[in-house]
Amino acid sequence: MRLLAAVGALAIILAVFAGVYFFAGFYDVAAAVGDPVPVKWALIRTRNASIARHEDEGGNAPFPLDDQTVIQQGARDFANAGCVHCHGGPGVKWSKFSEGLNPDPPDLKDVANERSAAGIFWVIKNGIRMTGMPSFGKAGLTDDQLWHLAAFVKAIPKVSDADYRTWTAASANP
Repeated sequence: MRLLAAVGALAIILAVFAGVYFFAGFYDVAAAVGDPVPVKWALIRTRNASIARHEDEGGNAPFPLDDQTVIQQGARDFANAGCVHCHGGPGVKWSKFSEGLNPDPPDLKDVANERSAAGIFWVIKNGIRMTGMPSFGKAGLTDDQLWHLAAFVKAIPKVSDADYRTWTAASANP
């Protein structure tokens, strides 16, 4: 019984300490500084768990995501929606301002290998709080456009710089 009381008292003390730390302004919210290791771990863990839990909410893609025309349209949508500014693209550097984002925008080659197409779709559609990743669903992109983007992100590791330039040049001159 004493052990349970001690654990309960410790939990209360830790909760009060955390509340004071965060709500009294001791936690630095500046984007110019990194998060403490426990906070970074908790944010990454929370993000990954949330995406995994919700990724099936978008249903199934209405067309084959490995179709070359779908991937090409995804590249055009990627350029037109401004994704290239934060994430860069094959042969294209990201915009300078993205270097000031905290956390850094992920390398989409890694995302393509780590996430399912449904998970990528969900992230693009809903965004991720406190990362700079907006909800492109709320920004007015249709589900078809979002699936095109997911198809392109999944294909990024195999897209050459020349192909990306060719596909996106066509979107600049419709």
